[in-house]
Amino acid sequence: RLLLALLCAAPAAAAPPPWRDPDPWVWEDDSQNSRRHSQAPVEVQCQEAQLVVTVHRDLFGTGRLVSAAELSLGPAACRHSRLDPARGTVTFSAGLHECGSTVQITPDSLIYRTLLSYEPSPGSNPAIVRSSPAVIPIECHYPRRDNVSSGSIRPTWAPFNSALASQERLLFSLRLMNEDWSSERDLSAFRLGDVLHLQAEVGAHSHVPLRLFVDSCVATLGPGAGSEPHYALIDFNGCLVDGRSDATSSAFVTPRPRQDMLRFQIDAFRFAGDTRSLIYITCHLKVTPAEQSPDALNKACSFSKARNTWAPVEGTRDICSCCELGNCGSGALARSLRPPEHWDSHRYRRQDGDGATSEADIVIGPVLLSSAQRGQHPESHQGAVAQPALGTALAVVVAGVAMAGAVLAIGLRRR
Repeated sequence: RLLLALLCAAPAAAAPPPWRDPDPWVWEDDSQNSRRHSQAPVEVQCQEAQLVVTVHRDLFGTGRLVSAAELSLGPAACRHSRLDPARGTVTFSAGLHECGSTVQITPDSLIYRTLLSYEPSPGSNPAIVRSSPAVIPIECHYPRRDNVSSGSIRPTWAPFNSALASQERLLFSLRLMNEDWSSERDLSAFRLGDVLHLQAEVGAHSHVPLRLFVDSCVATLGPGAGSEPHYALIDFNGCLVDGRSDATSSAFVTPRPRQDMLRFQIDAFRFAGDTRSLIYITCHLKVTPAEQSPDALNKACSFSKARNTWAPVEGTRDICSCCELGNCGSGALARSLRPPEHWDSHRYRRQDGDGATSEADIVIGPVLLSSAQRGQHPESHQGAVAQPALGTALAVVVAGVAMAGAVLAIGLRRR
C-alpha cells in the first residue's frame, strides 16, 4: 500500500506548472504540455510614418486574457487605439516619434525603438500576486538610401571650421556592440555584472581628419537627459566617472581603433527600487581636428584603481587632473546635455554660429536589465529549476520505494 501511494503521488509532485515569465522581457515555455500560440503574441507593422503593434490578449498562452487597460506603449504610456473583442486583440497605432520612442542612426539604417509594457492590475485580494509585469522591446528598422544631410557634400582641404561648414553635417552614432566589437547587439537580456560595450563614431565626408570625444553621458529611466532619477557615467568633458565607483571596471578602451571612433565599457546596473529594470543612455559627442592635442576640455580619461590615478586614452596625464577635482572649466553635465527632440533635419546635431556641425546629443535605449547577477538565474526563473525539481521528486520517490522494500523484507523475516 505504501509503495502504491508513493507511485501514485509521484506525477503530482513532479508536474511543472505551465507557462512562466522568467524575466520581464523573456518568453519561455518549459513544459511540453503547455499551450502554444498559433501566432506570435505581439505583432509589429513598421509603416512609413507610424508603427502598429497588435497584442493578443492571451499574452502568456495560459488562457487568461490580459486587460487592454493593463497595456501601454512607450515611456509616455500611450493607450491603445483599437480593441477587437472577436479576435481578442489590442492594437496600438503611434507615429514613429510619438510615445517617447527613440531613434538611432547607423551607417545603414534608422532604428526606432519603443516598449510595450504590461502592468497587471491588483486583484481583489491585495495580499497575493498572480502575474508579473512585463516589458517587450519594439524596433522598426528603415534602410538609409540617401545621406540624411540636406545639400551637397564637397570634399575639402580647407581649415577645420570651413571644412565643417562645407560638408554641412557630420554623422554621429552611438551603438551597443558585442564583446569582440565585431557587430552591433540587441539591447535586451543584460544581467547585473554584464558589461555594456559602447562604440561612438563620427562619419565625415571630407578629407579633414577628426578626433572624436565623448564629452558626457548620463543614464536615466526615460529618453531624456533631464529625467529623474539620473546617474552620470561620463562627466567633466570626458572623465569616465563611473569607473571611480567601487567594484566597477568601467573605462575607455585604449588604444582607439581610429581617431574618429572611441569605445568604452560600462558595468551594467539598474536603478534601485524601480520595477521597470531599464535604462536610457544619453551622450554628448564632439569632434576636434585630429592634429589638435587633447586638453582638459577635449579628452577621454579613465580611472585606474590599481594606480589610484586618472589616465588619458591619448595626451599627457595632466589633462585628467581636473577629473578628481570635478571641474574642468566648462560647466556641468546638465548644461552639456539637452533633452532629446522630435526628429527633424537637425536631429542629434548642433550647429555652431558659423554653420559648422561639431557636436551631437545621442540617445541609446531602452537597455533592458535583469535584477539577477551574472551566472545566476533570477528568483522568478522557475523554468530553469523545473528539471531539478523533477529530479528531486523522483529521488524522493526512489528513496521511499527503497524504504518500503526494506520494511517488507524485515516483516517477512520476522514471520
